[in-house]
Amino acid sequence: MFDDETAHRLAMRPENGQSDHAIAVQHPAHNNITVAWARHAEEVREAQRLRYKVFVEELGAQIKTPEAGLDIDLFDPYCDHLLVRDADGRLIGTYRALPPHQAKRVGTLYTETEFDLTRLYHLRPRLLEIGRSCVHRDHRSGAVIMALWSGIAAYMQRHGLDALIGCASMSMRCGGHTAASLWAQLQRTHLAAIEDRVHPRLALPIQRLRQDLAVEPPALLKGYLRVGAKVCGAPAWDPDFGVADFPLLMRLSQVNPRYARHFLGV
Repeated sequence: MFDDETAHRLAMRPENGQSDHAIAVQHPAHNNITVAWARHAEEVREAQRLRYKVFVEELGAQIKTPEAGLDIDLFDPYCDHLLVRDADGRLIGTYRALPPHQAKRVGTLYTETEFDLTRLYHLRPRLLEIGRSCVHRDHRSGAVIMALWSGIAAYMQRHGLDALIGCASMSMRCGGHTAASLWAQLQRTHLAAIEDRVHPRLALPIQRLRQDLAVEPPALLKGYLRVGAKVCGAPAWDPDFGVADFPLLMRLSQVNPRYARHFLGV
């Protein structure tokens, strides 16, 4: 069941899906993919169902959920949910976005449950948090990820948001050695400036893990870095999802010029 907050927010949207802080105009993307923002509760449920299939059934996350087969948490009612569909209308990818005024209502960011964000407080009035990204296992192509990113970029431009924050996850099935090795690489190549650094609340025990493995970043993290995001600090350990989470910050003003035309139309 959806709580009153979710039902009210979705019910207030007109049929075309537009609200005071959501872009829901469906538009063609790559390879007959379409992108839109959820307009009603059943579309949010679709996103939560896909998240459950990916995070729990496929990746083995151990999460508590109020409804079987759905990944639901306390942030969902305050978020806008981005949906990517294939040519037959099947949901193949999703993202959720927490805009500043909704973050203020809920009292925190999801990222803040894993990291101390004190140094980023000055960004909060124009900071978008994104998360719960997942793509169906049969559609993990660059086209789907680019479609998700295009939707997020349009959302930020429409609402005058300057920066986004989120986490990119890496499996801990190897005991954390690949995540520690990736962190060793990213410190040299993609570390944020000192004023943008954050600190994990439950840190991955880097010093007890191997840091010399040759590691390829997961597709989502690689996408963040290509577009221009920076890693804000060492990864946190999320025992519920069984992953190491890397904190990422991206300012629109620092988007890689190679992608600026595609995402921002400049």
